[in-house]
Amino acid sequence: MPDTPKVFGMPAEKGRWGLVALGLVINLCLGSIYSWSVFVAPLAAHFTATLGREVAAGEVLLPFSVFLAFFAIAMPLAGKYIERYGPRRVTIVGGLLTGLGWLLASTATSVEALYVVYGVVGGLGVGIAYGAPVAVAARWFPDRRGLAVGLALLGFGFSAFITANAAGALIAAYGVMATFRIFGAALIAVLVLSALPLRFPPQGWRPAGWSAPAPGVGTAPVCECDRSAMLRTGTFYGLLACYFVGCLAGLMAISIAKPVGTELAGVDAGLATLLVGFFAVFNGLGRPAFGGLADRISPQKTAMMTFALIAAASVLMWLAPGVPAYIVSFAVLWGCLGGWLAIAATATASYFGTCDYPRCYGVVFLAYGAGAIAGPQLAGFIRTATGTYLGVFPWVAALAAVGFAVAWLLMRPPAGVPAREPLPVTAGEE
Repeated sequence: MPDTPKVFGMPAEKGRWGLVALGLVINLCLGSIYSWSVFVAPLAAHFTATLGREVAAGEVLLPFSVFLAFFAIAMPLAGKYIERYGPRRVTIVGGLLTGLGWLLASTATSVEALYVVYGVVGGLGVGIAYGAPVAVAARWFPDRRGLAVGLALLGFGFSAFITANAAGALIAAYGVMATFRIFGAALIAVLVLSALPLRFPPQGWRPAGWSAPAPGVGTAPVCECDRSAMLRTGTFYGLLACYFVGCLAGLMAISIAKPVGTELAGVDAGLATLLVGFFAVFNGLGRPAFGGLADRISPQKTAMMTFALIAAASVLMWLAPGVPAYIVSFAVLWGCLGGWLAIAATATASYFGTCDYPRCYGVVFLAYGAGAIAGPQLAGFIRTATGTYLGVFPWVAALAAVGFAVAWLLMRPPAGVPAREPLPVTAGEE
């Protein structure tokens, strides 16, 4: 294996940025799930007309939840295959399943069919593909891991801003089922082509002129351990708990952004819709911004910063609900959610190394799935019990305080974790 590999015909130190760009494109496609709200009303109308019964918008929201659940389930299961078969093959398989889920959705004759053809098939596809570009960025950038991972994940956060507008235009022009077919074909083409150059660096490769900092400083792995060793550390459980709280707050904010704007802040419905797109920008930018901070000041300190911001935003919305507080608070909450998707990925590599990274981060990512369920459910329960979303915010502030304490106590480099050898990777995809 050459000591100075080429990437896209350039020295690896330059060419590796192309792999980050491909990761951004791949995540832009995978994040199209966040455009689901655009499909809700057209699908409800379509099924009402074809089934001869009233189909509520709430029924059409369930495929979104099924999708996210299978996304979270597939992530830890796919990790070992990224190591065994390489990121290229795994991304292609996940991309084909993702596009197939959208294509099959165009044939659904009932809402229940969507749960399987879109929620299960599409969710599994995204869960399989999601970890590969993250693992590629983590390995090619030991010197700027948080920034590289954050940029690769930027596409997932920005996806709703782009794909929702595209979906709205296509639905208006061709109808909702034709739009599923167009999205499916486009996703397969883009995902497969973007996956072809993906590969890991040769074992032991480091950027020219860079040497790993001392353990516990910066972003260098303080150990190289497998998943079973990671599960025996308090650091893992601290990271899992913090990731859960960060995702709970952010996904809660995503699920109730529009109704909070209209009900509490008094924002016009049309403006509230536009503001959701504005918040999505912060969700996207939060990934490289907080990922870069994790490189500079450590994942632990960056995590504590996000919890301070989440608590401050929640208290502001609780005590002074209005248009300014709404815009500031939800921009912060969406941004911190994006940040946590970079912080957790960076912390996993920094604390546990990259030799078994896909499987390790797959387990950590389960916190995202738990937050995806708990956040909207908490908001809905409080809204039903109190008649207003206002009571959500003191709870989120309290959880952020708990997260701050857990990060301070447990999100630190583990000690005494045994090293391991990397898993073998198929030739040509290392």
